[in-house]
Amino acid sequence: MAQSDVFHLGLTKADLQGATLAIVPGDPERVKKIAALMDNPVHLASHREFTTWRADIDGKAVIVCSTGIGGPSTSIAVEELAQLGIRTFLRVGTTGAIQPDISVGDVLVTTGSVRLDGASLHFAPLEFPAVADFTCTTALVEAAKALGATTHIGVTASSDTFYPGQERYDTFSGRVVSRFQNSMKEWQQMGVLNYEMESATLLTMCASQGLRAGMVAGVIVNRTQQEIPDAETMKKTESDAVRIVVEAARRLI
Repeated sequence: MAQSDVFHLGLTKADLQGATLAIVPGDPERVKKIAALMDNPVHLASHREFTTWRADIDGKAVIVCSTGIGGPSTSIAVEELAQLGIRTFLRVGTTGAIQPDISVGDVLVTTGSVRLDGASLHFAPLEFPAVADFTCTTALVEAAKALGATTHIGVTASSDTFYPGQERYDTFSGRVVSRFQNSMKEWQQMGVLNYEMESATLLTMCASQGLRAGMVAGVIVNRTQQEIPDAETMKKTESDAVRIVVEAARRLI
């Protein structure tokens, strides 16, 4: 096995075969499914939460690498992929919507994120916006519409925690610190579409360092109606989001 060129991912620059675009889901299990939608999928490495495959779109190499959950691990994956030559990052995930008019199965494309994380502060001060790249956003929206998905475009609340930061009270303590009490209602009033856990870090990192990033998520639950997703719906929604991100990648390479 060749010596890795980076600390965590177990990859060498040669492994990328000149790829400059990476699709970055959170879940390592999702990586193989995404790579399978492209040509010549090859497993490259698996280490901790980071699983990486390479595949081809129209004869050009694309990397698919999982980030794990949350900003800190996402920052490691993005940093090391950038060191190896990746310049465009497309995050694909699942999400909980918080606006009542968004249906389970719809797709959300993020234009910017509310920075409820900590990791993004290690790249830019809080005044710096967590904004998606316009070209990436356009490609994701066009791909979603081409595949017939009901698409919502707007702002995401991106939290380091799944429970208190997203104002969930069904926890061991039942307690949410004062900073986040009634926060969901405020985000709803401001038109925020959804909660997820990685985009604030990804978008801040990329926007502040001259990299491109975009974000698409399939809605598996609407928090205004229920908290627990249906397994079958979740599977279909994940599949739709993955098809969209691959089509967007095709438009960007």
